[in-house]
Amino acid sequence: MSDLHLLKQRIARRDYTVGVIGLGYVGLPLVLRFGEVGFRVLGFDIDPAKVAQLNAGRSYIQHLPAERVAALIGSGRFEATVDTKRLAEPDALIICVPTPLTAHREPDLQYVEKTTEAVAAALRRGQLVCLESTTYPGTTEEVVRPRLEATGLQVGKDCFLAFSPEREDPGNTHFETSTIPKVVGGTTPACLELACTLYAEAVRHVVPVASTRVAEAAKILENVYRAVNIALVNELKIAFDRMSINVWDVIDAAKTKPFGFHAFYPGPGLGGHCIPIDPFYLTWKAREYGISTRFIELAGEINSAMPAYVVQRLADALNERGKALKGARVLLLGVAYKKDTDDSRESPGLEILEMLLAKGARADYSDPHIPRLPTVRRHALDLQSVPLTDETLRQYDAALLVTDHSAFPYEVIHRATPLIVDTRNAFPQRRLGGAHVVLA
Repeated sequence: MSDLHLLKQRIARRDYTVGVIGLGYVGLPLVLRFGEVGFRVLGFDIDPAKVAQLNAGRSYIQHLPAERVAALIGSGRFEATVDTKRLAEPDALIICVPTPLTAHREPDLQYVEKTTEAVAAALRRGQLVCLESTTYPGTTEEVVRPRLEATGLQVGKDCFLAFSPEREDPGNTHFETSTIPKVVGGTTPACLELACTLYAEAVRHVVPVASTRVAEAAKILENVYRAVNIALVNELKIAFDRMSINVWDVIDAAKTKPFGFHAFYPGPGLGGHCIPIDPFYLTWKAREYGISTRFIELAGEINSAMPAYVVQRLADALNERGKALKGARVLLLGVAYKKDTDDSRESPGLEILEMLLAKGARADYSDPHIPRLPTVRRHALDLQSVPLTDETLRQYDAALLVTDHSAFPYEVIHRATPLIVDTRNAFPQRRLGGAHVVLA
């Protein structure tokens, strides 16, 4: 009986330990799902505070209830650790680490590389390694595989290697880890078979593809598609504004067409861990083949320019009321990149806050999901969320809506704030208009 067959049997009877490296918005949902279907799960993270919280049964991600973490800890099937020497313990290692950009907007694979080296140092026969971090096509074969095979173990025979792109969507109540189809590419047929067998125990629909490169490219395509279409409506918003046409009215009219049109909406810029970053992984890799991805790069330029456009709209609106941006008291509404989440990764709100402060505005923020601004790679603002009351709001010259959280008291904001600059069409949608509401 082959090693592959034995491993598949162990998966079926849950005599198989899953390791998840990186316990953030991608890794923690995987931990919960594999644990809840009966696997023992060992989670790895470099942040001892996160590890301590999880081992105490607490969650640090808003849409993942602490009750689920506590139940899994109580079952004895989950443990979190910072000790990479324990990487030999799990039978499968799923890598969910960040893939950011450098200051020059080029791929920064240091987290993937360091993690792979730690895995290689502990690698044993029969282990499955699966990369989920979004990256350029070829990363699994060119970056991960050589480091694993440098141990003397042969991928596809002694150990197994696959790529399965994460598709987490924080705050989306219609889909969760178990119901989002899982694309899987293997380095060899045996790698694909083992990875699909494992994921099929936790995800309803597994989609095997021809190679790891196809799986990597599929994820990039998904995010490039969104980035380009968002750039299109952002550019149209600016053009239509000059023509005194409401872009949201235009989109509402266009989406009545039952075929050939999918609605995308403008905003203050792109946020999150995918769309502002991933297309640049493809443009960088394409240059290796002598290809200039001009369409993607243009979309990136348009989306990157939106925070500055929003700040200028605010400055113009203040100026029309005889007030300069410098010295004005401005309240930013929402710093999460997405509605009804606590996720501020790459949020345009952080960039807008910094722009306002740099231009001399006295800027604060309010976000019911983020009581204090986190320190992230590019931003370090020591601010706390301001409560939204009539008394508080009247202290500001303007409120700038960046994230349209459901929890905001829109009627109170509308009543108490002398000027509202709305980047999400949130106030008109609630029939809260007037001369003091300006769309941006």
